[in-house]
Amino acid sequence: MGEKKVALIPARSGSKRVKNKNINILEKHPLIAYTIQSALSSNIFDEIIVSTDSSEIKKISEYYGANVPFIRPKEYAKDTSPDIEWVKHSLDYFKNNGVNYDIFSILRPTSPFRKPKTILRAFNLFKSTKCDSLRAVEKCLQHPCKMWKIEDNYMSPFVNLEEKGPLNQPLHSSQYPSLPEVYIQNASLEIAYTETVIKYNNISGDRVVPFVTVDDEGFDLNIEEDWELANILISKGKAALPIINKKPY
Repeated sequence: MGEKKVALIPARSGSKRVKNKNINILEKHPLIAYTIQSALSSNIFDEIIVSTDSSEIKKISEYYGANVPFIRPKEYAKDTSPDIEWVKHSLDYFKNNGVNYDIFSILRPTSPFRKPKTILRAFNLFKSTKCDSLRAVEKCLQHPCKMWKIEDNYMSPFVNLEEKGPLNQPLHSSQYPSLPEVYIQNASLEIAYTETVIKYNNISGDRVVPFVTVDDEGFDLNIEEDWELANILISKGKAALPIINKKPY
């Protein structure tokens, strides 16, 4: 019998930067619909679950084919709630109901351009590598070595590395080509073994495999300007949403 896999889609209702962003309309459908569709079309998962604290999001998610077997407790739906809380709540729910998943994937609704083939590519990498988890990343455009923190009216480097650049200069005063290559995580997807959560009490573990997203796969919608840019990219054919063969909710 093969490993059981579950897609976990987090969709709390308390977004502050864009009101109701998870069900805000992009093109014809609520944002979350595209993530549900990609998960369904990938044909990887035994079950696709939405973890939400909202009855409205529950109805919309079920309409588009996801299961919402529980409402997320308010204490796990704060804007400061770490992923480990709602992930453990979800996995514990299944375990208490006699279902044990071996692998879970977090698919966030704010990455609507993540395609079924993106998920398939990520799973192939995950299974071909000895790891605790996989996380989507992209090359960092704003390098952390150029970042500063301000305390008591003075600045200090955010990243205080002993490594030096050319001519033994600090990295913050070095040219970009001489800086170490750095990647930033995006919201496209994460994959991990349930055992990772049990062993490390986090969703990453020690051995994290990078999954480098390409083109529009890692585009994340979190502020109003992101929505405007997404619509422009779609209209110009520079980004494509998963196809949903269903009447808009």
